[in-house]
Amino acid sequence: MHSITQIWPPFRSWQPPCLLRMLRSFLLLLVLFVALGISHVATAADPDAEINGAVPAMDADTWRQVKNGDSFIDTRHDSTYNLINPSGQTWRLIRNKWISPFGLIAIGGMLAMITLFYLIVGKNQLEEPRSGRKILRWSALNRALHWSVATLFILLALTGLNLLYGKFLFKPLFGDAFWASMISGSKLLHNYLGPLFGILLVIILMRFLKHNWPKREDFEWLRKGGGMVGKGHPDAGFANAGEKIWFWLLATAGIVVIASGLVMDFPNYQQTRDTMQWANIIHAIGALGLTAVALGHIYIGTLGTEGALEGMATGYVDESWAKQHHNLWYEEVKDQAVDGERLETSKGHADGKHDNPGPDPARPT
Repeated sequence: MHSITQIWPPFRSWQPPCLLRMLRSFLLLLVLFVALGISHVATAADPDAEINGAVPAMDADTWRQVKNGDSFIDTRHDSTYNLINPSGQTWRLIRNKWISPFGLIAIGGMLAMITLFYLIVGKNQLEEPRSGRKILRWSALNRALHWSVATLFILLALTGLNLLYGKFLFKPLFGDAFWASMISGSKLLHNYLGPLFGILLVIILMRFLKHNWPKREDFEWLRKGGGMVGKGHPDAGFANAGEKIWFWLLATAGIVVIASGLVMDFPNYQQTRDTMQWANIIHAIGALGLTAVALGHIYIGTLGTEGALEGMATGYVDESWAKQHHNLWYEEVKDQAVDGERLETSKGHADGKHDNPGPDPARPT
């Protein structure tokens, strides 16, 4: 079994090039969705423009028949109506007038803030030189769980954005044939990867729960903006307040997104159409919000903080990084620090089998 450092050779800043290329590609695709989506959001938000192509001749008499309730159905099995379900019209208006613009504003706004922050503030560099001594922060199992969940999250985000905005972006650009294959593939991936993501997310939340309970030092960390306000870096344990906020967003909004997705993924438990429509609205709002926040998480863990990606790629962090960003945790585990050169040598001799020479600080008891 090869270690991550053998599969991903490190370079100057200890960041795997292939992972950075993947992250850049993800950000570029999101920029494409947002930039092109802005030019089409007016069409998406115009219910008359869409309905005229789907349901022609919607005159006043037709709407009177719809409103009197004669054609309303309450289950997915009794599809004998020949007019429009009024609740479906409400769902479409909410989706087009509110959810679609909300997604563009949330994701586009986050991308803009990240770009401005990087240009103005720059990368969070280490205040002291690297010591050369390493501390185990993430075991191989924890890293595998993290990258599995992260990969599934990115795939679900991209396919979900395609389902929401894709017809306004790719259909006019590439035509019906390409669009049909693309949306079919997106739907298939989204439907089948969603439950797998849900299972792995619950596992990783349970595994890291003990490190994410709020503590007194978290309020000071937030007051200082993680070190951006005032002098000195605020105290932090194994997880700082920002990481804890991301954890609890996944544990709350993430679970809601998973549950609403399962309601739509398995439409064979007597769900009414109203239930499916509300599940779709809740799922979209939660998923778009999490995608926007995830962009900040990705930035901080890669380009924004020196040494952060190194820890999740190799499992080890430098002593200087631990003291600067997680000083309370460092005081607990500093006796476990090992020489970096000796660690690399031992890994080479063991051919990747000596990936965990010390105790795992992230393993729940």
